[in-house]
Amino acid sequence: MSKLNQLKTLLKSHGIWSKKHLGQNFLIDEKALNKIIKAADLKKSDNVIEVGPGTGFLTERLIEKVKHVTSVELDKDMVKILEEQFKFTENLEIVNSDILNLRTKDYGLRTKQYKVVANIPYYITSPLLKHFLQSDNRPSSIVVLVQKEVAEKIVGKTGKSVITIETQLFGCPEIIDIIPSSSFYPAPKVDSAILKIEVFDKPLVSEDRIKDFLRIVKFGFSQKRKKLSNSLSAGIHMKSAEVREILIKADIDPDIRAEDLEIGNWERLMKVLSTNK
Repeated sequence: MSKLNQLKTLLKSHGIWSKKHLGQNFLIDEKALNKIIKAADLKKSDNVIEVGPGTGFLTERLIEKVKHVTSVELDKDMVKILEEQFKFTENLEIVNSDILNLRTKDYGLRTKQYKVVANIPYYITSPLLKHFLQSDNRPSSIVVLVQKEVAEKIVGKTGKSVITIETQLFGCPEIIDIIPSSSFYPAPKVDSAILKIEVFDKPLVSEDRIKDFLRIVKFGFSQKRKKLSNSLSAGIHMKSAEVREILIKADIDPDIRAEDLEIGNWERLMKVLSTNK
C-alpha cells in the first residue's frame, strides 16, 4: 500500500482530516523520508526529539535507528493514532504538548545529548529553531523539513534576515535537498527543503553576550531598507555619526545594509561595541 493510501486509510478510520490551522501537510514520499534519515546520520546510541510526528511515517523509521525517540505532538487526534500505531514500541515516548512550551528537561530524555529530526509545520520554523538553539541544553544537530525559501534565507543563499544570523550564531546550516510540494498530502503551495544544522559546541559569542548580540542584530534589521548606521542609531540611541565611526573601526562599510552582512561582520561589530562602553 502506498503512503498516500495508508495515510487516507488511517485518517478515515479515525474520522479525522488534515487541520490547516496546525499546518498539517503529511510527508508521503518514501525517498524524501529516507533522505531525512540519511541526513540525520543516526546511530543506535542516539536519542532523538521528533516534533509534529503526525501519523508516524517518520517516527517508524526513527525508532528502528536509534536508542530512544521522544515524539512531541500538539494534536490530540494524531496522538491517538500514534499510540495505537506504536503501542508495543518500547523506545518511543509520545508527548501530547506544544513543543514551544516544553523545556529540554521535560522531554523525557535518557541523556542530555540528543538530536532533533522532524517534518515541522512551516509556521513554527523560526520559534522552533530559537527554542532549541537558544536553550540551555542544545541538540548536537537539527534536521528539519522547512519551507524552501526560509531554508535558503537561513543558509544565506538569498537575502539574509534575523533568522539567518540567529541560526549561524549557534551552528552551521546547509540545505541537503529540495522536496517538491507533490511529496505531501495535502500538497502545500510551496516546495520544501531538508535543512541540516550542525550545532557548535559553543556559540560564536560567549554565552553571557548572546542576548546583547541578538539585540544588536535585531536593531540592524529593524529598518531593512535603510543603511545599517541609521538602523543601529535608532536602536542603540547613538548619533548616526558615532555609529558610522564604530562601523569603520569594525571594518564594516557604514553605508551597507544589514542583509549584506555576514556572521563575521556582526562578531566584529560586537567586539568594537563592547570596547566602546
